Amino acid sequence: MSKNKEFHISPDLDNDNLTETIECLNESGEKIQLPVVKEIPLTIYLNKQEIVTAMTLGDMPDLLAVGYLLNQNMLKRDDIISEIDYDKELQIVVVRTNRKTNYEKKMEKKIRTSGCAVGTVYGDIMDDFSSINLDKKAKIKTSWIYTISKKVNTRPSLYLKAGALHGCVLCKNDSPLIYVEDVGRHNAVDKIAGWMFLNKEKASDKIFYTTGRLTSEMVIKTVQMGIPILISRSGFTESGVKLAKEAGLTLIGRAKGKRMIIANGIERVVGRTEGHNKYNLAYGDFLFESSQCFE
Repeated sequence: MSKNKEFHISPDLDNDNLTETIECLNESGEKIQLPVVKEIPLTIYLNKQEIVTAMTLGDMPDLLAVGYLLNQNMLKRDDIISEIDYDKELQIVVVRTNRKTNYEKKMEKKIRTSGCAVGTVYGDIMDDFSSINLDKKAKIKTSWIYTISKKVNTRPSLYLKAGALHGCVLCKNDSPLIYVEDVGRHNAVDKIAGWMFLNKEKASDKIFYTTGRLTSEMVIKTVQMGIPILISRSGFTESGVKLAKEAGLTLIGRAKGKRMIIANGIERVVGRTEGHNKYNLAYGDFLFESSQCFE
């Protein structure tokens, strides 16, 4: 990957397999042709074992499968993937590793999450959470947050074409590296995790931007990827904030226009001056309202 290239991966608006046009009525009773995204069941295997069937947009099945298995602690960081097989007709993707695997007992502890398209995590997903050390030296400039938001919001996307999608973006400084979308935000996160693993991409100097809610699952997966900063234009859940504090993750929500709220990790944010109840930033365009943070 070119070190300076932005949007190395981005939504493929020309892929007709991702959307379908339906006939419907508008508020005036007029017939219109409307593009809508498809929702396709994708069954993920790890070697010979069926793991999960995810409802997904249908693109990047290899990245989604690898990222999902990583974020469920089924695929290890030092695992060697020997092959990834995808059967488009059956909608099955098989990730094969040199290591023999068996997760029957682990799969008995399923937890349904708040993720769109029915998120699922397993009961032991937190086993390694507290042992992950995020880079304390990582920094984010307030100007980068505005720049990232502007670049993402003005980028052509399937969301702008058909709606009903969540977007996730992996950034370095103020440059979006890859931008993926899916019907479930957890699927979009997994695609980025898979891309990082397959491309041996460093995590400690990255910023993760999402359009969706900052839930416990989003925080857990970001921490598992080793990314120290998570931003969203949406809000937080109480569990998400608690886990961010536990992990030392910088959590920034409601990043819209010239406002944002930091729920945790303000020590990584550059471009602020201390105030009593508010942090007034050097750039003047941003305002942190600390009284609304979960302290």
